[in-house]
Amino acid sequence: MPKSTPSLRGVFLGAVATLALAGSVLAGDIKINEAYARSSGAKAKSGAIFMEIMNTGDKADQLIGASTPAAKKAELHTHIEDANGIMKMREVEGGFAIPAGGMHMLARGGDHVMLMGLTGAMLQGGTVELTLQFEQAGEVTVMVPVDLERKPMKHKHNADN
Repeated sequence: MPKSTPSLRGVFLGAVATLALAGSVLAGDIKINEAYARSSGAKAKSGAIFMEIMNTGDKADQLIGASTPAAKKAELHTHIEDANGIMKMREVEGGFAIPAGGMHMLARGGDHVMLMGLTGAMLQGGTVELTLQFEQAGEVTVMVPVDLERKPMKHKHNADN
């Protein structure tokens, strides 16, 4: 029987997965740190992904979309307070700015990647393949660990960054 060789895409995704599970992924000027995914339980229909996105370059970039085989739909979302003081999630048209030499935080209670119509359970210790689409950097694929136990990150970053 002939020996099969791994595809270039398979080798690349394996390398990306290793880096993602180690804590960060670097693609061009974009660096993804501390990505993790959550859902509310094994039967949940939706989930969310959070991370720190750093732009090490000298040109601003824009996160304009996301996709994943783990859900029927992935959208860039934020929380907005309505006239009654109630926080509601909304899709962000146009995405999130990633300033040159700066960062943008996707965090619980704020901006995030919303997964709708999960295609399977998000189980502790599993991974979710996520492709982020940037205006300048193009597509960046990250293997995101599912961490249902992680507490919200405490950062001192400016909310505009």
